[in-house]
Amino acid sequence: MVAITKAERTRQYIIEQAAHLFNQRGYAGTSLQDIMAATGLTKGGIYGHFESKEEIALAAFKHASAIILQLLSQTIKAHFTATAKLEALLDFYKKYIISPPITGGCPVLNTSVEADDTNPLLRASVVKVLNKMHRSLEGIVQQGIQQGEFKTTVNAEQFSILFISMIEGGVMVSKAYGKPHYLHTVLKQLHHMIQEMKN
Repeated sequence: MVAITKAERTRQYIIEQAAHLFNQRGYAGTSLQDIMAATGLTKGGIYGHFESKEEIALAAFKHASAIILQLLSQTIKAHFTATAKLEALLDFYKKYIISPPITGGCPVLNTSVEADDTNPLLRASVVKVLNKMHRSLEGIVQQGIQQGEFKTTVNAEQFSILFISMIEGGVMVSKAYGKPHYLHTVLKQLHHMIQEMKN
């Protein structure tokens, strides 16, 4: 086992604290002073590990999105059938809206909205995460088709696009209103879509 150096621990600490800040306040709304206050480090202490605020933001998003992807992976792996995996994801998001693992809600949604036209590097990072989510969902649906759970006419790619777009949209609207009802409505519709795919 490789020992972690003090410098690596400090860098990771900055990333973890910054992840919550950027997810709550956004890239533009988070200043170096905010990061200094959250970490208790000086400007020199932070820039001894990072060259710019953008580099911190990229590392923070990578950290935050990795947590989400790991939780989604654990949720999927706990089940065997494609139907059970998809239904487990719906349950995951039902709880997610109430107590998100990263302060401020979904980092993929928050970062994609802000970085759309202003930060191409952050946007590219978001696209990588979305691609992983799409591939994972497509794989689940294809598994369902191969094992005879789902109809052979089901379009796995189309379903994955609808699934992610509907959930991210539901999260956004629920967050705007401060009510989980909107996401729950989306989740019920996705449940019906899953049932309609079954043989």
